Amino acid sequence: MTACVPATGSGGFAIAADGWIFSGELTFADAAAVFEAAQGLALPGSGIVDLSGLEQADSSALAVMLALKRRAALEGARLTFAAIPPGLHALAHVYGVVELLAR
Repeated sequence: MTACVPATGSGGFAIAADGWIFSGELTFADAAAVFEAAQGLALPGSGIVDLSGLEQADSSALAVMLALKRRAALEGARLTFAAIPPGLHALAHVYGVVELLAR
């Protein structure tokens, strides 16, 4: 498994056999570093990003997720988020971006 964890070490993406998996925290404190570190990974061939390891998140996590979706679209790929934690899903609903994450 190839890991892509920013210098802050609080959380990051890793390449798994069937896509990416996130573990750790994704908050305002580390969102920019997590996103920057993810730029070093090829998009997952399966298009799946598993968020089951996401321990803590705020609206910055949504910003990272949308930026990754934008990157995938620019590269002609699809990206789907699996196992979105209920709190983050509720936040996406409040911000009106649930549909953007589902595409």
